[in-house]
Amino acid sequence: MKPIVKYSFILAATALLGSCQKNFLNRPPISQLTSDNFYTTDAEVVAGTAPLYNIVWFDYNDKALLAFGAAKGGDLNSNDRTAYIQFDVSATDQSTLLTGYKAFYKIIAQSNTTMMNIQKASGSATTAMKNMGIAECRFMRAAGYFYLVSNWGAVPIVYDNAAQLSDNIPRNTIESVWQFIILDLRWAAANLPATAYQQGRLTRWSAEGMLAKIYLTRSGLGKAEGSRSQSDLDSAKYYASDVINNSGLTLMPNYADLFTSAQNNNTHNNQENLFALQWDPVSSPWGVNNSFQAYMAFDPKITQTGDGWGAAQGGSADLVSYYLANPADSIRRKSTIMFPGDVYPLLDQKDGGITVPNSSNYAYVKKYVVGSPADNGGKGAFMAAYINTYMLRLAEVYLIYAESIMGNSNSTSDGTALQYFNAVRTRAGLPPKASINFLDIFLEKRVETALEGNAWYDVLRWYYFAPAKAKAYVAGQDRSTNYTISLVANSSPHQYTFTSVTQHFAVTDQTIYLPFPESEMVMAPSLGNAPVPFDFSKLPK
Repeated sequence: MKPIVKYSFILAATALLGSCQKNFLNRPPISQLTSDNFYTTDAEVVAGTAPLYNIVWFDYNDKALLAFGAAKGGDLNSNDRTAYIQFDVSATDQSTLLTGYKAFYKIIAQSNTTMMNIQKASGSATTAMKNMGIAECRFMRAAGYFYLVSNWGAVPIVYDNAAQLSDNIPRNTIESVWQFIILDLRWAAANLPATAYQQGRLTRWSAEGMLAKIYLTRSGLGKAEGSRSQSDLDSAKYYASDVINNSGLTLMPNYADLFTSAQNNNTHNNQENLFALQWDPVSSPWGVNNSFQAYMAFDPKITQTGDGWGAAQGGSADLVSYYLANPADSIRRKSTIMFPGDVYPLLDQKDGGITVPNSSNYAYVKKYVVGSPADNGGKGAFMAAYINTYMLRLAEVYLIYAESIMGNSNSTSDGTALQYFNAVRTRAGLPPKASINFLDIFLEKRVETALEGNAWYDVLRWYYFAPAKAKAYVAGQDRSTNYTISLVANSSPHQYTFTSVTQHFAVTDQTIYLPFPESEMVMAPSLGNAPVPFDFSKLPK
């Protein structure tokens, strides 16, 4: 499968470019590339894995995150992601589909390359540090495969870029990919430190949190409602419990603080973060920067760096409808999407803040929109907002724990499940519940992590064991791209009028997964063949 391997060597050259930031994201010079003259000391091993935290994820974060995770999941209204909202994605889409598909294999290829170099290197690097570096690689490889199997189903497992240099690498079964992910994450959990070696780096708890998520998802694969794999549910519960009880991490007291640069940057990762992409607040070298705000901020006045093109991006009609029907969920709403009349004093602080104009008639994106460099201690630049991208937060692990305790029951009043489910709700200012069911947890997670790129992956998890219900949920969402929301004049508290040209789009068994990019099908025709089980005996011992 030549496209995969080709990109691994491109990344070997580009991912190690220098950075001006004085933190662990510094990259070694390009001349220090191979295991013969690099990865020989602990410091070099640490530097060599730094690109795995941002540049290899850039193409995912730039466009695919919201297209795959939020637009498909029904949380995003977007003029340039309509095909994903309507489940009508063309195999010829190069701007998002092809870029996103390649992004995940870039992550995997760079992880494989770095791991191989660490393993081959000689010198004074300690075994513990080399194992930590390899564990970072295996974690990132597993994360890449999580997104691949969740978006394309059966995909090729590439574990050795050089040995598998072939056009004939088959797709492997979905079951095989999940098992491969679990093997990587279990190894990572056993070899990552309990305390981050440096701010923002992975820990044992990062791997265990991901294991909880993966086991919960896999528990329904090939099962029916009420008969998910008990051993997988037990594993999800075990790992979630270990993270919750032994990591020392806690929920941030204030939900809004999660999405400020002061509490979520590459030199200060907050107490709720388990895994986040670590971005530098610079535009050069390209790829170490967080471009999210550039596309989502509705007015250039917010960013003041020449970007801010998000006037046609916003929360979906369905998400807006939820918040209008649940006004008590205002803490999360205001941190996620902007309604007309909302005031944001931390944006454009020098002019007294930003007030969302009533003339907009739109619910703009707020999450990850942090304002100008002046609003963020001088940090930030064109298409380079000073904020990390969450991939896994403790709140999600709380909800995973609650669901794994409930397991195959219709509902639960278990005290531990309620404790952690309600911890998420009460932080949001909502009353606790005395009993919860699957849909309670599903909807809580949707709103808690809205526009963080998670929504679709929970739909898929539901689809695994209750496809008819998951498809009905999607079909019931208002995915209209034509709605207006207006502030009622002189209303206090704010009241809104909302109109939508309601549109519903069904997901089918044929469109539950994205098509493989046409250009990849040409280069790797084996993608069109039936998947086969992966031969795990081939993996290095």
